[in-house]
Amino acid sequence: MATEGGGKEMNEIKTQFTTREGLYKLLPHSEYSRPNRVPFNSQGSNPVRVSFVNLNDQSGNGDRLCFNVGRELYFYIYKGVRKAADLSKPIDKRIYKGTQPTCHDFNHLTATAESVSLLVGFSAGQVQLIDPIKKETSKLFNEENSCQHLWKVDWNEERENEGSKTSEEALVTVQRLIDKSRVTCVRWVPGSESLFLVAHSSGSTYLYNVEHACGTTAPHYQLLKQGESFAVHTCKSKSTRNPLLKWTVGEGALNEFAFSPDGKFLACVSQDGFLRVFNFDSVELHGTMKSYFGGLLCVCWSPDGKYIVTGGEDDLVTVWSFVDCRVIARGHGHKSWVSVVAFDPYTTSVEESDPMEFSGSDEDFQDLLHFGRDRANSTQSRLSKRNSTESRPVSVTYRFGSVGQDTQLCLWDLTEDILFPHQPLSRARTHTNVMNATSPPAGSTGNSVPTAGNAAPPPLPRSNSLPHSAGSGAGGKGGVADGAVASGVSKFATLSLHDRKDRHHEKDHKRNHSMGHISSKSSDKLNLVTKARTDPAKTLGTPLCPRMEDVPLLEPLVCKKIAHERLTVLVFLEDCVVTACQEGFVCTWGRPGKVPAEPFSCSQEGRMQGVLQDQD
Repeated sequence: MATEGGGKEMNEIKTQFTTREGLYKLLPHSEYSRPNRVPFNSQGSNPVRVSFVNLNDQSGNGDRLCFNVGRELYFYIYKGVRKAADLSKPIDKRIYKGTQPTCHDFNHLTATAESVSLLVGFSAGQVQLIDPIKKETSKLFNEENSCQHLWKVDWNEERENEGSKTSEEALVTVQRLIDKSRVTCVRWVPGSESLFLVAHSSGSTYLYNVEHACGTTAPHYQLLKQGESFAVHTCKSKSTRNPLLKWTVGEGALNEFAFSPDGKFLACVSQDGFLRVFNFDSVELHGTMKSYFGGLLCVCWSPDGKYIVTGGEDDLVTVWSFVDCRVIARGHGHKSWVSVVAFDPYTTSVEESDPMEFSGSDEDFQDLLHFGRDRANSTQSRLSKRNSTESRPVSVTYRFGSVGQDTQLCLWDLTEDILFPHQPLSRARTHTNVMNATSPPAGSTGNSVPTAGNAAPPPLPRSNSLPHSAGSGAGGKGGVADGAVASGVSKFATLSLHDRKDRHHEKDHKRNHSMGHISSKSSDKLNLVTKARTDPAKTLGTPLCPRMEDVPLLEPLVCKKIAHERLTVLVFLEDCVVTACQEGFVCTWGRPGKVPAEPFSCSQEGRMQGVLQDQD
């Protein structure tokens, strides 16, 4: 599906790219798709999504992959860069009639080699809980007489009924008791074995418990809390039933949400163009941000929970500081809507001024890496040291990526000169077309923003692909600023998985039954978001939505066309990067130094086994 990289044409699909770490290479043998490998006719279908889980089995090959293509859902053993994908042997495959899968999420807390819980959201509003290992369907939520209407069919039945729709299938589109609109995002609540959150295109989000039923009648709600552009209701019922809570956020569809690394905060992006960050337990609004224009489509947190990146219909990626509640940078590289943003915890680096303490290279962390969680925790601990006045100066570089409807993959480096503009700029500066190369005037602060009348400085040389020098942490005199950031980091002390598991029962009780601790009045921060600011024409030029010249503008480290159709997936794993496009192809890009010299294809492996048997 791709030609060899290195061509001169702008529309040529690339199969490799280079960063400061080395060469990333597309691995054709590790491509996953429908078994027939035929490109999917994606017109009118929902975006292809990919979910991963590690089962921690003893074989060393515990990674599992789930992806949806049209009406189909597949569950495979993911072999990554090690072995070729065998598309003829999916662990589970499902084809649905009358509705399409739109999103899915594994419960990593309960996953074992014998069982895994997978939530699947659908275009008609249902949410299904399945176990693809046992090939069982446990429950169906937001569905009246659920077992009668949502169908799983085998291959032969699907062929025979192609283009037909029975009366029972027609019920799928109308019998929604909770919400009739498309499911846009579904996530397990971090640290919980039973709670999950579901967002719909109606703008509502619902908290469910897998142990409770949805009831046979439409739920009745009572107001729990209301603030600027959001309201939270509880389900009014004699007995506990789903949904436990209903959140109405913003105007239009709620396109995606993401929990902070410690699970305490929830970032939501909506079609009205707003990012809203809530304290999940207290249902308090922490802060907001407005897109430059259009809706926001995707959101992600940095590994340490200090920064949030969004993407959307303004073709930009926007970096928002959780501690300061403000936009600190925008990135322009895409030519169309940005569909996915994600941080790379394996490339995010911290360099201390004393190279004997920590070199910042990925090799130092290899023994700690385990499917993203261990490295993310290790990176966070290193990042926390950046904000301690007692530690040596360090240089921080966050790596994040984005993919969009322009079929391009962009990689970005978020570096010291953007994160801490009050400090002297390092020699290897991140691309920006608004930062002056000269020092600010006497009496001004280092983070002063040039006015619109100032002459724009020339673009900086392409240097954001280079690592910072060891001394670029700037002197260790952060003082008050570093102390303030450190206090913010203390709120994000990541709980270990064991601690979260031990305390999830108590938290479940509080969320399900003990709502009295939640205040009925809005937080003080809500008063700062006036109704006038919700008007897009009045938000531009305010801290809610700074003008383009008021914040640094990042340029991508890498910007490559890698697919024929719009890209819908970007996942960073330890030894590879995974992307997927709307044609239904899930691609694996080997990281530098992680690709086997001559990876075997399935046929090569079979021939090699035959040779070994003959020798025996």
